[in-house]
Amino acid sequence: MTGEPPSDLIRSVSRALRVLEEVSRADRPLSVKVIARRCGLNLSTSYHLVRTLCYEGYLHRRPDGDYMLGSQVAERFHEMLDAFDRPPRAAAVLRHLAAVTGHTAYLAQLSEGRLVVVDVAEGPRSPYLEDLQAGLETAPHATALGKALLLSLPSRTRRGVLTGYGLRRFTSSTPVSVDDVEQELSGLRPGQVVEEHGQFREQVACAGAVVPGTDWAIGISTRGLSIPQIARIRLAQAVRDLG
Repeated sequence: MTGEPPSDLIRSVSRALRVLEEVSRADRPLSVKVIARRCGLNLSTSYHLVRTLCYEGYLHRRPDGDYMLGSQVAERFHEMLDAFDRPPRAAAVLRHLAAVTGHTAYLAQLSEGRLVVVDVAEGPRSPYLEDLQAGLETAPHATALGKALLLSLPSRTRRGVLTGYGLRRFTSSTPVSVDDVEQELSGLRPGQVVEEHGQFREQVACAGAVVPGTDWAIGISTRGLSIPQIARIRLAQAVRDLG
């Protein structure tokens, strides 16, 4: 949720979304009583919401009576990813980059001030980063993908994005003020490969660059705090291939 609630807020819809959020966050299926308690709803309302969500396919009732997410959630997720008008050949370029470097490759875009990872090709030389998976919003101030895209924006717009998202500290190296990020970007020029070292995850480095003429960025991650030179070269080539 962002900002003040609208004057015409439909509370039943808001409650149903809270139910979905609680079920999705849980590490196991939930009973209606647990859902009601976690959402701050009375039991009768919770039963009505759960039955409706099951009927529509957004929840699934297990034989033991507990509830988990339904298949329609996955359908909407894939439709959301498909809605991004990604560059032609993006998936093929990412797969090739991951294959020739061994590093996980990412495609991301700033959408309404949020950095969204749209596609990922996993590589064995990179750690699994749960916050850098397709469909997830992530931190523009602490990732090379985000910084590459921020660098392409006018200063005022960039500051608005940073302020709107917030500057969460991920590690002791994470920049936590707009001025810190601006200082870091001041020595760079739009379009060049941007790196971050241990700002998003300890002992992980990332590099990213914007695809020329677009609002997309490609990035890679690696174990350790350095980016191999050959990986930088391959990343720059992938950016040109997609441009």
